[in-house]
This record gives sequence, C-alpha cells and structure tokens, in this order.
Amino acid sequence: MSLRPVSIPLLLALLLAGGAMAQPATPQPAPDLPDEEEVGAALDEADAAETAPAPAPAGQIDLDDVRKFTAVLSLIKQAYVEPVDDHVLMQAAIKGMLVGLDPHSEYLEASALDQLTEDTSGSYEGLGLEVTTADGALRVIAPIDDTPAARAGIKPGDTILRIDNVPVQADNLSDAVDMLRGPPGSEVTLSILRLGANVPQDVKLKRETIRVASVRGRMLEPGYAYLRVSQFQSETGSDLRKRIARLQKDNGKPLAGAVLDLRSNPGGLLSSAVEVSDLLLDAGTIVTTKGRIREADMAFQATPGDALEGAPLVVLIDNGSASAAEIVAGALKDNHRALLMGRRSFGKGSVQTVLTLDETHALKLTTARYYTPSGVSIQASGIKPDIELADLALSANESDPFSGISERDLRNHLKGDSETEQATDASSAPSVRRGAPSDYALSEALNVLKALALQRRPVAADAGSKG
Repeated sequence: MSLRPVSIPLLLALLLAGGAMAQPATPQPAPDLPDEEEVGAALDEADAAETAPAPAPAGQIDLDDVRKFTAVLSLIKQAYVEPVDDHVLMQAAIKGMLVGLDPHSEYLEASALDQLTEDTSGSYEGLGLEVTTADGALRVIAPIDDTPAARAGIKPGDTILRIDNVPVQADNLSDAVDMLRGPPGSEVTLSILRLGANVPQDVKLKRETIRVASVRGRMLEPGYAYLRVSQFQSETGSDLRKRIARLQKDNGKPLAGAVLDLRSNPGGLLSSAVEVSDLLLDAGTIVTTKGRIREADMAFQATPGDALEGAPLVVLIDNGSASAAEIVAGALKDNHRALLMGRRSFGKGSVQTVLTLDETHALKLTTARYYTPSGVSIQASGIKPDIELADLALSANESDPFSGISERDLRNHLKGDSETEQATDASSAPSVRRGAPSDYALSEALNVLKALALQRRPVAADAGSKG
C-alpha cells in the first residue's frame, strides 16, 4: 500500500548530504593491475582527513563508512577490468542500499514510477500478476481476477524461473516486472515451478490491457449479496458504494446480509482501505500507523453511516490477502462488524511512503507499521480468521497441492511482534474462480451468513397469548 507523498526535509537533507560526501575523487589513469601499495594508497587518500574518527552521533552518517564507500568507488574506477560509467555505479549503489532493508522498500526509476501510477489507477499493459521476491526467487502473490494470468491457471506461491527463456534476476523486482509487461497482443512464455513439483512447466500467455475492475458484485440468493474486491485502487471505495446501492435497489429492500471476498487481494492504497472500512462501519477505529518520524504516526476513525445498514457481514480471506486487504479485515473483525472465514492472511503490516527525489526518480520507503483497532501488529503473522476452512479433498488429477507464501517468507522482512505465533496453515486449497458455483468457501460463507441473519431477525409475537 502507499501513502500520498509527504515532505520529509530532514530525511532528504540527510540523503543528499550523504551523497555529496561520497563523491569520488578525480579519476586516475587505470593501472594494469593495482598492487598492494596502490590499494593502500587509495585507502590512505580516502582516509587522509581523519585517521581515527570518533563514533558518529545518533542520526549522523559514520565518516569511516563514507571513506570506505569512497575507497571502493575509487578502486572500481581505477582497477575494474573495463571502464564503468559513474552514473551506473551510483544507481547500483542506491539500489544496493534499499536491498539491505525490507522487501517493500525500493528505488523507483522512471519505468517503475509509471508502473506505480498504473497499478493504483487500475489500468496497465501486461499479464495481471502481483509478484514479489522470496528466498531469492520471483514468487506469485496472486493473479488478478479475469486477466491472462488468472485464466492460464497461475496460482499464489508459483515461482517464475524464466521469462521468454531469460533467467529471472529476483534481486531486482522492477526489472522483472518490466519483463512481464508489454504491448497488448504480444506473447510471453513463463517457466513456472509449482511448489511440490520437480519439473517446471512453460506457460504461454498473451498480454492485454489490464483494466482491473476492483469491485464486482451480484446477488447470491434473494437478500444475500456477494461483493468481490480484487485490489484497492483510488476509486475502489466509491465503486463499492455504488455497487451496494445497486444491489439494494435490485433487491427491493435492505440486504439481509453480504459476503465480502478479499481472497487473493494483494492490497493497494491505504486511503482506499480506510474508505472501504469506513463504508462498512458506523463508528470505531479503523487503523493506526506508527513510525520513527512524526508524519508516519496517524490514526483513522470511522464516521457515522453503514452502507449495509448493519446487515450481517462475512469476510473471506486467505494467504493471498495482503496489506490493504488485511487493514479492512482487521478493522471489521476488531470492531465486531464482520465474521472472518478462510485461512490466515499474508501478514504485511507495514506502510510505504513514496518520496519524490526528482521528476523521474523516487524512493518507496517503509516508514511505519500499522496496527489493527485492538492495537495488534499483524506484521509477519497475518490475521487468523474466526472460522478456519480446511483444505478441500483433492481428486486424483489435482494431487499436486501447493503452498502460498507469506510476509515471513520474504528476505529481510520486518520482524513482527507475534511472528512466532503464526500457525503453519499456509497451504492453499485448489484454485477456483472467486464467486463461482464450485467455490466451497463461498458456499460455507453463505450458510454462516444465513445463520447470522436468523439470529438478527426479530421474533414475532405469539398471537395466541394475551396479557
């Protein structure tokens, strides 16, 4: 999820000052091969200002580290087997700093910035895949509904080994996403390894303009609505409000209950998650965020007005429900507004802020953790549903189950407050189209919804009794 860009002058000043201090010395002619004396000279040159620095005060850059960086840069420029462009070196150094943080912080160049804008607007050209890096590999979080990836049967937890026979470099997520995207109609072949399989399979897909309708809905039965939110975009809140109003109008009276499907929802905008939660709550805290800077500390409260008018609500989640989807699920659960069903969610409990550096570069930086209304951080632990659904029994031709990934599987993930409490329940049921007649979880949710509606219904007075 992303917050709107904020200005953090002290942070930016620190970054800029660090960059200025790390400028390389004037390039020297490259020697045939540096000997021990030449290497020592380069280090001495970088260390000339001060030989025994005191430890840097908190919040300041250690000058010894700056000298080491300068020395390495100087040695690369002097001794690397081929000339290296200064800009290429500095871009790689910046990316390297971000790689050492958590998996959601990254340096955004022009193409990645465009991707971010497209993702939140709901339209882009590609396959419809939400991916991340885990265990040094490119892994699928979830395919987006009704996209080439979903129709091809790509599942959460799948590993993408090659794209058009080019090995995937999982340490650069932006480059991998660039390879997945392309003009509508162009074809791409993905080499997919499913967990539990020994041999990868090639899947050929045709790219499309992905126009993600983040909200869908229909009547399951008279009085009972199905609401599917596939991701949280800028217009998701208003689209959900319109969809609920239309279903209520078609029903001819207020709804008796609704199922909100957040399965395989990879998240999106924090503002959208807050808007959707507010739409379904009449009061109470939605979410709070806490970080190291003042701008990162926020609290969001629900305002009066429940679009479902208090009708029973069941929320479906699974291990593909992440980030903004978990904010909504947590808000509805902790405020006792909905019953959660399914499997434990992904466990991404952090907030990223996009900090603009210039017109074509930005920093997407993890600046806060978020907490559900009960004060719980779900980072790397996820949200446990009120009713856990066991995996379906597989038929003979579906005997190769797979497991999805969670936040705790990602390299360098932020440690969670209750990470050790996460149950080993990440296995996923066979893939079905969300909302389809064969959707076992939805059928169970409808049964629970009917029971909740019966409990809510007023008991009619006994006509035969008199006072």
